[in-house]
Amino acid sequence: MTFTNQHAVITGGANGIGRCIAEAFLRHGAAVTVIDIDPQEINGTQLFHGDIADNGVLERFVASLNKPVSFLINNACVARAGLLSGCSYADFEHVQRVSVTAPYYLTSLLLQHDLFAPNAAIVNIASTRAMQSQPDTEAYSAAKGGIVSLTHAMAVSLAGKVRVNCVSPGWIDTTGSAFTGADATQHPSGRVGVPADIAEMVLFLCSDRAGFITGENITIDGGMSRLMVYHGDHGWTLDESN
Repeated sequence: MTFTNQHAVITGGANGIGRCIAEAFLRHGAAVTVIDIDPQEINGTQLFHGDIADNGVLERFVASLNKPVSFLINNACVARAGLLSGCSYADFEHVQRVSVTAPYYLTSLLLQHDLFAPNAAIVNIASTRAMQSQPDTEAYSAAKGGIVSLTHAMAVSLAGKVRVNCVSPGWIDTTGSAFTGADATQHPSGRVGVPADIAEMVLFLCSDRAGFITGENITIDGGMSRLMVYHGDHGWTLDESN
């Protein structure tokens, strides 16, 4: 794949999965602009420092763009727990603003200013938390469910202008740790995921090879959400002391 003379915008691109996506686009020749609350820069990218939960920041960001946007990667997210830890109204709302409202408004602004390049693509980063949860994750899970639904809605509205797809990562380690035993074997793939697993799918969905794909949510979790795990399976045992 080559993305020479194309421009990728990535929210939350300073660290983790977002950073890996930014670096992948750079390797394939794209110009990359990152907007992030973290001022950490990536060599070769343009960085706009700001909080995308603030609509004014998004407006200033779009006004600063000096080239059309070929690819918009809505990656930024935050987590503020849920019911069991007393996640407040403001905290819950903030998570939705970062993870759902900002992708919607940023897309709207790019449309209003006619800044999408021909054959543009949007990839939203959701999570398997949109389909399954742990206790006390209501804010994050609701946001990830919202971005999945926003994906197919935008794909229909932008038909013929912009393809819109979604990627739902499972367990993706961003620390470089080594996982063995049950942590690995509970994945049919035999390992925990790494950011490159997500970045490669994002590149594919932005490429011409994915020209017939829009409105989809693609789960990338090593098969973990497809595997039933009972007592004694894959190294897991029931702790009856709890």
